[in-house]
Amino acid sequence: MKLEVPSDVAAAPADAEKTSSGLASKVLTAGTGSEKPGAADTVTVHYSGWTTDGKLFDSSVERGQTISFPLNRVIKGWTEGLQLMVAGEKRRFWIPAELAYGENPGGGRPGGMLVFDVELFEFKKAPEPPKTPEDVAAAPADAETTASGLKSRVLQKGTGSKNPSATSLVEVHYSGWTTDGELFDSSVARGESISFPLNGVIKGWTEGVQLMVEGEKRRFWIPADLAYGENPGNGAPGGTLVFDVELLEIK
Repeated sequence: MKLEVPSDVAAAPADAEKTSSGLASKVLTAGTGSEKPGAADTVTVHYSGWTTDGKLFDSSVERGQTISFPLNRVIKGWTEGLQLMVAGEKRRFWIPAELAYGENPGGGRPGGMLVFDVELFEFKKAPEPPKTPEDVAAAPADAETTASGLKSRVLQKGTGSKNPSATSLVEVHYSGWTTDGELFDSSVARGESISFPLNGVIKGWTEGVQLMVEGEKRRFWIPADLAYGENPGNGAPGGTLVFDVELLEIK
């Protein structure tokens, strides 16, 4: 399918809506829905993208296949812009460089202002983020403690009878907090469990998940020396970490 270059690709028209970030947009087709997606919701769209000189650089329409993705995993202009839309709506966006890939991004990505036509077909609400544990600051007196200093308590009894080994492949759901209650990672919030070999993760997980059986949910207080250390850098959280882990399956 050959796409026509928008007549207003060079610049947003005077009647375009503008947000405080500099994002401009115009509704091309009114939607049929009433609810709008949130920043963590997963959307299904068709889109086409042009540079302001009219060069088409990407199009799901030309490929004949819609695309789905969480809104917080894309360029800022998309994260902000699609939250303005309802299902069934088609909208044109003029996205400034700072909300896209920058002026000279390299890696084959287009620079400068980008123009996208986006049609929102549907969206799936993200799961509610888990609540901060009431005992996140410190393990309670009745927590189990191992020789390494790992503390834990069972939140939900399991249905299985065997424990994984240090080399087992396990499937889990988990959420992790710093001791001041900041949620830094959660498979629950992503709505997607994760599988990994137990000898490929932090020491506190390798040791702790071996205490569990399938179907069990347990809270761990993992000292820094069994996690990422006190000041790990690279965006990893430091100090004691608190994890709620549900062991879904030993594979």
